[in-house]
Amino acid sequence: MGQERDVEMKEVADISNSDEHSSPAPVSKTIPTVQSLKEIVSMIEVGAYSKEVRRIARAVRLTIGIRLKITTSVILSFLSTTLQPGSEAHARLTSYLPKVDEKGNTVDLAEFPPQGSSKSPPEVEIYCYLLCLIYLIDQKCYSQAKACSTAGITRIKNMNRRTVDVLASKLYFYYSLSYEHTNSLSEIRGNLLSLHRMATLHHDELGQETLLNLLLRNYLHYNLYDQAEKLRSKAPRFEAHSNQQFCRYLFYLGKIRTIQLEYTDAKESLLQASRKAPAAARGFKIMCNKWAVIVRLLLGEIPERTIFMQNGMKNALVPYFELTNAVRIGDLELFRTVTEKCSNVFSKDGTHNLIVRLRYNVIRTGLRNISISYSRISLIDVAKKLRLESDNPVADAESIVAKAIRDGAIDATLDHTNGWMVSKETGDIYSTNEPQLAFNSRIAFCLNMHNEAVRALRFPPNSQKDKESAENRRERQQQEQELAKHLAEEEDDEF
Repeated sequence: MGQERDVEMKEVADISNSDEHSSPAPVSKTIPTVQSLKEIVSMIEVGAYSKEVRRIARAVRLTIGIRLKITTSVILSFLSTTLQPGSEAHARLTSYLPKVDEKGNTVDLAEFPPQGSSKSPPEVEIYCYLLCLIYLIDQKCYSQAKACSTAGITRIKNMNRRTVDVLASKLYFYYSLSYEHTNSLSEIRGNLLSLHRMATLHHDELGQETLLNLLLRNYLHYNLYDQAEKLRSKAPRFEAHSNQQFCRYLFYLGKIRTIQLEYTDAKESLLQASRKAPAAARGFKIMCNKWAVIVRLLLGEIPERTIFMQNGMKNALVPYFELTNAVRIGDLELFRTVTEKCSNVFSKDGTHNLIVRLRYNVIRTGLRNISISYSRISLIDVAKKLRLESDNPVADAESIVAKAIRDGAIDATLDHTNGWMVSKETGDIYSTNEPQLAFNSRIAFCLNMHNEAVRALRFPPNSQKDKESAENRRERQQQEQELAKHLAEEEDDEF
């Protein structure tokens, strides 16, 4: 406590000795943030001159960490001390910034004349574009952010430097985000395709990952799933450089596979995206779980209750929990009620059309429960229990039962003469080959795992390097022995 008081007293003393026209508040809040930005810029300069991309990536991470502390005055002060005096970038970026700060006070641009150095690398200019763009999006100035991002993308097109790739990938993301907030994503689709082609030619793999995800998001935003699949299948694939971009790719791939009725692959992609996503990306995890729940229901599975009880996801997954309960029970009336009550949520999530496909799953579940409960039941009673609402419910019930029998959902027969559904008696499953097949599949899985483990032990990584080092060691020892023998012979000759 004593140290904290000493620090506070020193700050007050410094403020009291400052210019009487300056206000204390900006000194205590603004200067540390500007100093942090200057340190980040110095890190970018070192990374640019030494061609160390990791330094620039760390600078971007630090910027994201202090983005909430940035104000209009901070950015203006930072731009005036960073960019070249009278440069076009300084004039353009200051024109995008709001003329009123967060407290409603008017900001005088004359108080921040440009004083920057003329020896800054181009990475610093791109960083200034990125910083202004992030601030404008945080302040919900989407029209200014749209213009700022367009100017930044135009500037990046004239560069081909590996140290710019990290900054460019972030700029691509916020470029698309600013157009998405203004409902004009279709305007930049051609530009994103040209940027992706340019990144491919420049071997910018991080830019290719980012732009591919942005293009997929662009297509899926307008429900252009065929175009998205064509682009995804023809785009070059390589080892992922960013975990966040890889998670986004898996999520978009899961959505495409779901629409294409490839539910098994979609389930794997969505679950993998949810597992690999960072813990802080709660909204992304919620969306992955929503789509994964729908896909599992379409596969005929019932998700575990623990999925809906995860911390921070309970309220968001309540509509999907009620939907899962309706499908599990097989109550068509409850399913219809949940669909109507939560239609806005399903439409916002883009899962409404998928939920329409679940209607047959609900009917099939209810029909399975009926076949287990009754050895023989009339089609009229089947229609009543399933709550089929149509002009001819008996005919609909008959077609539904026939389709369920053909698909193997129920083990029954249809008596068209009397209008009955006759369920077959449940036999002893151990008298069939089912247990043998299940046991055989488990044994095969264990054997495959054992073979992979043995193969990994038989061919350890870097075995060739170890072998070469051992050979070099033997050659060196042999040479040392020959040299020692030669020296001993020379000594004998002297004596």
